[in-house]
Amino acid sequence: MSENCKGKASVSAALDMTPYIDAVRAFSDARTCKPRCFVLTFGCQQNVADSEKLAGMAENMGYEIVDAPEGADLILVNTCAIREHAEQKALSAVGQYKHLKEKNPALIIGICGCMVAQEHRREEIKKSYPYVSFVLCTSVIYRLPQYLFEVMEKGKRILRGEEEHTVAEGAPIRRESTYRASVSIMYGCNNFCSYCIVPYVRGRERSREPAAIIAEVKDLVAKGYKDITLLGQNVNSYGKDRTDGYAFPQLLADLDKIEGDYTLHFMTSHPKDATRALVDVMAESRHVAHSFHLPLQAGSDRILTLMNRHYDRAKYLDILDYMREKIPDISVTSDIIVGFPTETEAEFEETLEMLRRARFDMIYSFIYSPRKGTPAASMEGQIPHEVSAARMNRLLALQNEIAEAANKRLVGKTVRVLSEGVSKTDATTYTGRTDQNKIVFFKEPVMEGEWALVKIDRAAAFALWGEVEKS
Repeated sequence: MSENCKGKASVSAALDMTPYIDAVRAFSDARTCKPRCFVLTFGCQQNVADSEKLAGMAENMGYEIVDAPEGADLILVNTCAIREHAEQKALSAVGQYKHLKEKNPALIIGICGCMVAQEHRREEIKKSYPYVSFVLCTSVIYRLPQYLFEVMEKGKRILRGEEEHTVAEGAPIRRESTYRASVSIMYGCNNFCSYCIVPYVRGRERSREPAAIIAEVKDLVAKGYKDITLLGQNVNSYGKDRTDGYAFPQLLADLDKIEGDYTLHFMTSHPKDATRALVDVMAESRHVAHSFHLPLQAGSDRILTLMNRHYDRAKYLDILDYMREKIPDISVTSDIIVGFPTETEAEFEETLEMLRRARFDMIYSFIYSPRKGTPAASMEGQIPHEVSAARMNRLLALQNEIAEAANKRLVGKTVRVLSEGVSKTDATTYTGRTDQNKIVFFKEPVMEGEWALVKIDRAAAFALWGEVEKS
């Protein structure tokens, strides 16, 4: 990562974008028809939340948000850098817009997000994608009006890796859903896990002010949002950069005081920061979902040390056991990386043993993928893909057994489900999720965004089926 992309050590407040917003809006008003903006998103929920801000700012500057790139006047590609494959998918999409630029020379194409925080990617865009007008790093997405104005006014490309260690409040948000919303409570990461690029592309941890978060959640509840997820690269380290001791458990307790019919989720958590105080708040809350995503990554203490994870098996199981003691119906999900450098067969068996012990409701599993610029990428003992793939198959087979057994315990029980409307794969079926984030299918029509009580009559590893109970 270049020095300029590391950004300033400290910035107390974001710059005022009003002059640039007004200038771009003047460009839009001078057109014979309303300009159109298309936003394409890759990556995690934080990227989705960032894209909602990009779309909100574009709309605020006079653009109509459209769902296809054809005919757009502004295309924003919000990228992910967590794996090489994610970057290649984003670049492939950008490559398909070359012909649109040829048809419409006035088209502005911007690449945003984690990928462009890497200097080698910016150089690649500069040389191989001359039709891209600008790149925009994650911590300065609020500067979109400024970048657009500079492109429109000067006609020059902006390919600087600009970042700021600040929190910019007040950007308009164009939410994709009318009942489900994400609220970023902090940005960046201080953990430097040896396999992970995130601290290098999203910067150090910065917590939003509690009052701003509480006000945003209150506004969402008042507007009828029923499912609200608090986001952060390491959400339960919220407040560590504050001087007043206000931490994540206190924030969660304050948000729980907001009156209304809604559920609070949060992700993603780091086991080293998952405290008993946090579990106690969850157990005593009215609105916090009984679900916890707690990435394990590996079952071997030696591998966890190589990963720079700052916990061991014993510490992980201690907090997991406490969760289940205090919240018996809690759903726990996790992340697992298979084939980390030097992982032996015996150490992989330790991961399988941890799955049997932890009994996760679901896991997100990945074959280790080297990321340029991370310590693990240069480690000796990289595992052949065929070995990692075979281990992955064994991992998934075991987890499917565990997840199916967990879900079958819900057969005959009634669960509350937030409807997501008609299933995308079966027009005769409706789908929704429980507070524990389990997928439920049912035949009775329940409007998207409405609650339903569903009695479960069938279960599999990844989903539940049931009938809506009549009120």
